[in-house]
Amino acid sequence: MTALDNTTGAPAGARREGQSLASDVGGDTGVAVTDSGNRGTGTTVRGSLIHEDAVREDLGRDASVRDQSVASGGVRGKIAAYVALTKPRIIELLLVTTVPVMFLAQRGVPNLWLIVATLIGGSLSAGAANTFNMVYDRDIDAKMHRTSNRPLVTGEASVRGAIVFAVVLTIVSTVWFALVVNVASAALSLLAIVLYAVGYTMLLKRRTTQNIVWGGIAGCMPTLIGWSAVTGTVEWPAVILFLVIFWWTPPHYWPLSMTFKSDYANADVPMLPVERDSQHVGRQIVGYSWAMVLTSLALIPVAPMGWVYAVVAVLAGGLFLAEAHRLLRVASRGGTPAELKPMRLFHYSISYVTLLFLAVAIDPLVFLPLG
Repeated sequence: MTALDNTTGAPAGARREGQSLASDVGGDTGVAVTDSGNRGTGTTVRGSLIHEDAVREDLGRDASVRDQSVASGGVRGKIAAYVALTKPRIIELLLVTTVPVMFLAQRGVPNLWLIVATLIGGSLSAGAANTFNMVYDRDIDAKMHRTSNRPLVTGEASVRGAIVFAVVLTIVSTVWFALVVNVASAALSLLAIVLYAVGYTMLLKRRTTQNIVWGGIAGCMPTLIGWSAVTGTVEWPAVILFLVIFWWTPPHYWPLSMTFKSDYANADVPMLPVERDSQHVGRQIVGYSWAMVLTSLALIPVAPMGWVYAVVAVLAGGLFLAEAHRLLRVASRGGTPAELKPMRLFHYSISYVTLLFLAVAIDPLVFLPLG
């Protein structure tokens, strides 16, 4: 039972709170505020009433400020939700493979405005593809712990709003590339959106263990877009770098799938680590890793590339192969997930592609021929 105050019959806690509030107010205004059992003079009562009106005004102003704050936070929250739909961190990785290719195509520093324009168009294009992906995958995102906080799962963004947003980004990015960069880049950008939104997301992801292999083609397109932005066409160096990313994608993504295997299983997504054992996945990772490293070395005679790129490609590629083989060895002896440590390869794969493409950009600036 609740303890009652002896003089008023009100809950003691509530009375104390009321007294505390009265004490605070009285202290601020110099007006004595008394309870019903001990009323002061008429002047005191009038003073209390006047003060109560003032308190109401203050509370009204506070409520107005809170409402404005909530509204402001709501706008910021909505903007943040739509930005999240574009998967900004993935966009960053895609742009890492765009700009260096432009340096190689130019064999020097490209026009600064062309770089900026290509980055803007590429960001809008990738954002469109990623938003379409989130719209279609919202059902499985809700089943996966890793993706359960995405805006379409939490309700921070509406499906209708996301679709409109994706369509607008597609149109704007395509028109931007066509008018500001060139038509070839616009066509490749639009193709990349279709490949990711339809090819990977709708056709492959839920149907085959090879989903990330062939679906990963969309992620290779920035190499072609970067080259075409400078030259207006696609040539062999761009194709080789396209293939580097093609071979890189599985050993980059499968370690992540190994880590979140239960998530994909709960969502009925047939990622290779869900359908096959770790040893089989390890063999596949090693095979694709070798194909990636050998393809990266093929760029040396074709571009041609000098010592800077050659050294980075050999050293970074060697470390990648060492880590891939380590994972396979542990998997072959039946190692536990804690022993496999697949995220080591996942994180290094990001460092690898960053270092390799940084070398692609630097090599033509300080070209030191091998022969």
